[in-house]
Amino acid sequence: MDTQKLRQRILDLAIRGKLVPQDPNDEPASVLLDRIRAEKERLIAEGKIKRPKAKKSTDKSHYQQFTPPFEIPKSWQWVNITEVTSKITDGTHHSPENKPIGDFLYITAKNIKYDGIKKDSATYVNSNVHTEIYSRCNPEYGDILYIKDGATAGVVAINDLKVPFSLLSSVALIKPLGILNRYLYYFLRSDFSNSSIKKSMKGVGITRITLRQIEEWNIPVPPYAEQERIVKILDNYFSILSYLEWNIDTLQESIHNAKSKILDLAMQGKLVPQDPADEPAADMLRRINPEAKIITDNPHSWNIPNGWCWVMVSDVFAPMQRKLPEGDNFWYIDIDSVDNKRNVAYPKNICTTTAPSRASRFTQKGDVVFSMVRPYLRNIALVPEDDCIASTGFYVFHPLDAILSKYSYILTLSSFFVDGLNSFMKGDNSPSINKNNVESFVIPLPPLNEQKRIVAKIEDLYSVLDEIEASLRS
Repeated sequence: MDTQKLRQRILDLAIRGKLVPQDPNDEPASVLLDRIRAEKERLIAEGKIKRPKAKKSTDKSHYQQFTPPFEIPKSWQWVNITEVTSKITDGTHHSPENKPIGDFLYITAKNIKYDGIKKDSATYVNSNVHTEIYSRCNPEYGDILYIKDGATAGVVAINDLKVPFSLLSSVALIKPLGILNRYLYYFLRSDFSNSSIKKSMKGVGITRITLRQIEEWNIPVPPYAEQERIVKILDNYFSILSYLEWNIDTLQESIHNAKSKILDLAMQGKLVPQDPADEPAADMLRRINPEAKIITDNPHSWNIPNGWCWVMVSDVFAPMQRKLPEGDNFWYIDIDSVDNKRNVAYPKNICTTTAPSRASRFTQKGDVVFSMVRPYLRNIALVPEDDCIASTGFYVFHPLDAILSKYSYILTLSSFFVDGLNSFMKGDNSPSINKNNVESFVIPLPPLNEQKRIVAKIEDLYSVLDEIEASLRS
């Protein structure tokens, strides 16, 4: 279920007057707007708010410029946002000294989320700095906070803090007047609002929306009673969608944990039954690789089933081969070629004359590659094509006859393998493991026929889990 698309569809119906039925007994928006204008004049006269700056005489009137982008019910009315707000401003344009401890919270774009202000990573400013910032930008409980700068521009929240705080200029402060703050909040969350706003963003490096642009926004205003009905049903729908998302996330995490548990059972010999008729792994290994060092008892790990043995990686995988690019083009695997969600490699077709200097690990179809340079072992993938060349940052598993390609792939995805090699990671800036760490690593080896049964069982179980996961995303 694509809850985000569903959420936007509901918002689109709401801002067009199609989510709840109109009530002919409602006071029309035009009367509400007359009352808001009168209230604004009163507040200006009392010196509580400032009169908006008059437009230049060369400017056309707002209503001459504006063409409604869609039809709204007769009882609604399009208005400029300045007509239903008492103040539109932003925070300080000069980032002040801020520290983990201080007198007043200092809120920036990173703290603004759709469900409110997150104080986890917030810093603080002293009283003098706060007084200067707050004299111009005074966020109060219930005001609208709108990110106007950078990649998260368009994220909007209702201020849920009842204490004063200082704001950075990346966030606009919008004070609704006469209309419900949650109605304005939901309108600003809509795709219609976001798409039209982001088209006007400008800037080099960091794009932004200016306060002047915000003051040109137009919004459809319903009767006040209908605003209340719209907000009530949106709150209800969004609560349900958030609950569904929480359950979907929980279920996806459960699927991930189930897959991990399946791999753990496979490595312990508990996923499929043993067959006494299978050729023991030790006998198979002696026949295929007489020089292999067979470990029947590994005190650092669990007890393996009869017929299994412990063995070093170097005894069941061929030594890595070096090969430099040749010909006009070659297939290249680097970190960007690996899909870490599906653990599949998608080699790139590279021109040999511009080959990366690190391209020298020869791979064949069915090999398994994984990155040796990362904070933790990842970029694990099955190689889909013959004659690929991987970056030297990868280790390449080329299975000998004693181990199936798909079983070695399952092995590398298991927490036993990943956690085991992660324990060898060294380095501060770019942690890594080395070739010797991998080749001396001891792994459990089942009989060849049991490897086949393990692979078949995992493919069967994973297909069911993948189908469930796909249905969550559809």
